[in-house]
Amino acid sequence: MRAEFGPVGIRLRPRVAVTAAALAVTGFAAFIASVSLGTFHIPLRDVLGAVLGYGSGDADLIVHQLRLPRALTAVLVGVAFGVAGAVYQAVTRNPLASPDLIGISAGAGAGAITTIVVGGVTAAGASTFGPVPFGALAGALTVATVIYLLAYRGGTITGYRFVLVGLAANGALVALTRWLLARADIDQASRAMVWLTGSLNGRGWDHVRWAGLALLLLVPLTLALARPYQLLQFDDDTALSLGIPLRRARIALLVLATCLAAVATAAAGPVAFVALGAPQIARRLAGTAGIPLVISGMVGAVLLLLADLAARLVLEPTELPVGVITGAVGAPYLLLLLARTNRAGKGG
Repeated sequence: MRAEFGPVGIRLRPRVAVTAAALAVTGFAAFIASVSLGTFHIPLRDVLGAVLGYGSGDADLIVHQLRLPRALTAVLVGVAFGVAGAVYQAVTRNPLASPDLIGISAGAGAGAITTIVVGGVTAAGASTFGPVPFGALAGALTVATVIYLLAYRGGTITGYRFVLVGLAANGALVALTRWLLARADIDQASRAMVWLTGSLNGRGWDHVRWAGLALLLLVPLTLALARPYQLLQFDDDTALSLGIPLRRARIALLVLATCLAAVATAAAGPVAFVALGAPQIARRLAGTAGIPLVISGMVGAVLLLLADLAARLVLEPTELPVGVITGAVGAPYLLLLLARTNRAGKGG
């Protein structure tokens, strides 16, 4: 099936289109549930009334000031992690090359923690949120550059070497973060620890604006590189024979993915396993040989919405950080992935 938009044509596979539609419906239902359910349940008609501006006072306060920005932040962070994970796994051709495993999220976290501890910024405070994304972006780009340079040998990088270097960088950054926390006072360390777990609690409209503006720039740029993204999933010789400037395309895609991971980490902390799991789930749902970029972003958004909903409702009224839920679900998935990779006799 082919859709024409003026001079631009897009080929749509029926299964991919059905998967996208199903994810859109699931995501919308999860979004409505996230705004409606909680310690103070709000009926759907009151949610719609608050969104349209004629809701009751309590419903309007809870929807507009608490749950709506939190749900929107979850969508934006999920899309960013899903697309970033897809790019890293596709470019390195390794399902383990996820930003949260190879040190990119840890680099963003170390940069943000430095901002919080050294600069005295309140991690989740809307009025002082501004410096955190810049610290996270600086940390993520620095770490990505170091990993790329250390993994680069003989004019190319291999997924296996990239992952090993990334795991070493991740360990070093975790140690750096702990050292920073040990030097901080108790209030700063407490705020930073909640943020490091990965949490959407207290996210407001400032977070939505920051993350939304960044994704408005980064996602279209990434989609514009869809052709090299698809061809880089083949071997280097095939990509070169089809006219892809291999090194420039790889660096451009990795820079964009690093920025996406940094934005997501700055907004919600280093939420575990969304970037790792979303691309592989998307590939299986869509039934494609490669990793579908858009479907990966949609899966990431749905996963984070459902995880945040579970974090709020499982032990109600006690609320868990969303990273606890994604970690609990993602750890068995990582072990399964490692076992399958080992049985296949490949590291990427």
